[in-house]
Amino acid sequence: MNFARDVVAAMPASQRALIELARDGARREWSFGDCTERSAALAAALSDAGVARGDVVITLVGNRPQWVWAMVACFRCGFVALACSEQLRADDLKLRFDATKPAAIVADERNREALQAASPPCPIIWIGDEQVTDPARADDAPDFAELAADEPCLITFTSGTTGEPKGVLHGQRYLPGQRLQAEHWLGAQPGELVWCTAATGWSKSARNVFIAPWICGAAALLHDARFDPSERLAILEAEQVNVLCMVPTEFRVIAKRSAPRPVTSLRSMVAAGEPLNPEILRAYHEATGVWIRDGYGQTETGHSTGHPPGPDEPPAGSMGRALPGVKLTIDEGELVLDPLSEPTFFLGYIGEGAVQGADGWEIEDRQLGGPWHSGDRVHEQDGYFYFDARDDDVIISAGYRIGPFEVESALLEHEAVAEAAAVAAPDEERGAVVRAVIVLRSGHQPSEQLASELQQFVKARTAPYKYPRIIEFANDLPKTNSGKLRRASLREQ
Repeated sequence: MNFARDVVAAMPASQRALIELARDGARREWSFGDCTERSAALAAALSDAGVARGDVVITLVGNRPQWVWAMVACFRCGFVALACSEQLRADDLKLRFDATKPAAIVADERNREALQAASPPCPIIWIGDEQVTDPARADDAPDFAELAADEPCLITFTSGTTGEPKGVLHGQRYLPGQRLQAEHWLGAQPGELVWCTAATGWSKSARNVFIAPWICGAAALLHDARFDPSERLAILEAEQVNVLCMVPTEFRVIAKRSAPRPVTSLRSMVAAGEPLNPEILRAYHEATGVWIRDGYGQTETGHSTGHPPGPDEPPAGSMGRALPGVKLTIDEGELVLDPLSEPTFFLGYIGEGAVQGADGWEIEDRQLGGPWHSGDRVHEQDGYFYFDARDDDVIISAGYRIGPFEVESALLEHEAVAEAAAVAAPDEERGAVVRAVIVLRSGHQPSEQLASELQQFVKARTAPYKYPRIIEFANDLPKTNSGKLRRASLREQ
């Protein structure tokens, strides 16, 4: 298999593949022929930099065509792609460098400062250099690699609860495996325009920004700008978007601040990450005539459930049924997956089930490890699954999954902090926000000024979306007899 050959290059060369809305207001369309040539040129540049099959290539680029081309270049040659969020700071990047040992980095000039502060261990290809995507270089690209289903393809990092983020390694089967959710949840049709607003670096971004739409023969919209409710509605109308995929927080904010309105082209809307409340679902249906259809998946598993495309009203609060062929059960309240039934199930964690050595990747067979316990508490009614809570302490805020350990580690670097605990606090728009409870060192006193200083301190050391929006000071933190932090007690307060 080879996604770059079997999907991208197989499309009519003149068919629209991407619409680019740049930060400077420029608009440009790119065909599948353009994407094949530009990705081939990038493949040539990466090959010239010494990247070989099985090597890791990091991308640090926003929602721009060059990011898509870099990913497709990796898919073409069998390089292992790791897309990073532009919000990552030097320490975040260092962690990924150490874990994956990249052979090259494809980066946007606007990320130069953070990237250089992380001391990159490999060559950097800057997308500002137009030669790296010059179609004239397409003939210099390596041939399409013949790739096995379980050969490494891409890496996504997920936040842990008691340690650093973990790298999730997916095989080549992950790419064609997206057809399942593309047809039975996303629901794009040939020639349509799909807008998935997820930022690069998240598992949902690559698979729903362009992989699933292209499998369906649809085009993808890339908007390289921060979220603005009014602007988003204007773009939906101006570009005649047919399928919209957003996180629940974005749907909620638009409903509360701008109010949804009719968009004649809009045929399908999907969301994932957390349940949407019934009044939001009704508001969009009344305005557009379309129901928002929820779905569920994990970084490790890919998409597992969803409401199928169609006009039927989905049960409020439900994350849908299991996708066709996917076997899900509930064991004492926890959602459990049969890995053999999921075409996008991962190969292993970087450094654990998947180790990159001098002779290539050594990967344990995770499918022989028995059922996959998701850590998500759910219940089922009439074949529909409903999310209840996480078993662990991951904080889900505006679609971002945040490990408390990362927030706590950043806070503990501040000279005033003796102890810190990060937990989720309910929030009407974001679903939840990070709440930090802090014990100060002797000689320091609680104050609003110190709280603000700590927030800025965290923003400077890790991705800004992780910073604690609520800071409270305490004399001590609740702990077990063995000294382990009792985050559940803090969440209950």
